[in-house]
Parts: sequence; C-alpha cells; structure tokens
Amino acid sequence: VQLQASGGGLVQAGESLRLSCAASGRTFSNNGMAWFRQAPGKEREFVAAISWRGEHTSYTDSVKGRFTISRDNAKNTLYLQMNRLKPDDTAIYYCAAARGAVGGRDLSSYRYWGQGTLVTVSS
Repeated sequence: VQLQASGGGLVQAGESLRLSCAASGRTFSNNGMAWFRQAPGKEREFVAAISWRGEHTSYTDSVKGRFTISRDNAKNTLYLQMNRLKPDDTAIYYCAAARGAVGGRDLSSYRYWGQGTLVTVSS
C-alpha cells in the first residue's frame, strides 16, 4: 500500500500549485483522506480533509478560501489546489488516508501516509 504525493515546488507568493496523491496497492474510495503539512521546526498540522465520497470537506482557518481539496475515486487520487500561496505555506505536504469514511483533523485517525512533497513559497 502506497501513497505517492507530487506537485510540490518553488513558487513566488501569490502563485498557485496543485498537489496530487496517487494511491496504489489498494483502493481508498471508502476512506476519508486529508492533507497535512510540516514546516521546519514545527509539528505536523492539519490542512484539509475530505470524506470518502467527497461531499464533506474541512480546512484549517489559514487556508480557507485559498485551498481546495478534492478527490477522484475512479483514479484513486487525492488533490490539493493551492491558490494565492503565502510564505507561511512553506512546508512538506503529506497526504493521508483515514481508518474510516471520515478522518477529521486528528493525525491519529489516519493509518496510511505518503512520503511528502516540498512546497516552498518565496516572498
């Protein structure tokens, strides 16, 4: 079972990036999924989550209105569209699959983790 995150890179403030997380080894169409991030010297924090059918989403306050989480269960892929990026968004972004249909904001709810993709936003 593997989650492969991609799409990170170096951008300037105000620009956009789209992260992808491709799952292999099993389907996660029945699992909630999420993005977390970890900045240098800080703990891993919740960014956004989506329920198994995609009808429910939640975001941390700092990304509301700028980031959009989505999923394509037919492709077994999770996405994070990040617009109007800020230097504070600089972090390694991790995708994760929950133990159940809805994962929420708690790291302990997630069983499978991707390797992370680095997003760097310059000012």
